[in-house]
Parts: sequence; structure tokens; C-alpha cells
Amino acid sequence: MKLKRLGHVAICVKDISLAAEFYQNLGMELVWKDADWAYLKAGDDGLALLSPGYDQAGAHFGFIFNERQEMETAYEQLKAQDIHLTKIHEHRDGTASFYGRDPDGNWFEYLYEPVPVATPS
Repeated sequence: MKLKRLGHVAICVKDISLAAEFYQNLGMELVWKDADWAYLKAGDDGLALLSPGYDQAGAHFGFIFNERQEMETAYEQLKAQDIHLTKIHEHRDGTASFYGRDPDGNWFEYLYEPVPVATPS
């Protein structure tokens, strides 16, 4: 299993709109905003803002896979090591992932993020 990169950090915030505006003012680009979470980027790096009502996961950091099969293979390898994992689930934005806990109880995410297809100009 070879990780591609650390793709994002997710933090819990009280007010999605206020937090998104704050991080936009720091120079981040808003990519996605919903009632219970938002996603911002600075280059290839992301910041997920999670509301108190977000029920998929709490604060965590996420590793990115460009191929879904790589993420699914990693899932099976970690599962065989008895690492605490959630099931693989589909996200509203077309990505898929699973969450796990390290020995200290910190959450991590393995995320399949499709590479955008370039459109001809």
C-alpha cells in the first residue's frame, strides 16, 4: 500500500458559513458548501469544515487515492490487520472513502478522489 498524499484535514466548527468565510479570507478557495459541511482548497491541499450535526465522522485527516481499486485494496489490507474501520461509503460529491482509528483513537480517512477529466477547449 502506497499513499499518494495527505489530502485534507477536517475540523469541527460551530458555524459553517462563518468558518468558510474566515478561511476564504485567509486565501482558500471554497469548493463545496452544504448545510452541514464545507470544503476549501489551497492548491492541492484541502480543509473540510464539519458542523456539529455532521454525522459521517468527526475531526480527522484524509489520505488521497486517485484509483478506487487502490483505496479498496488498502481497506482489505487494514481490515486484515484488525484496525478499526468503518464501511466504505459513497459521498455526495462523487468520492468514496472509509474511516479508521489509529491506536490513540484519532480518526483518519482513506479517500478515493477521481482525477478530473480535462475538457477540450
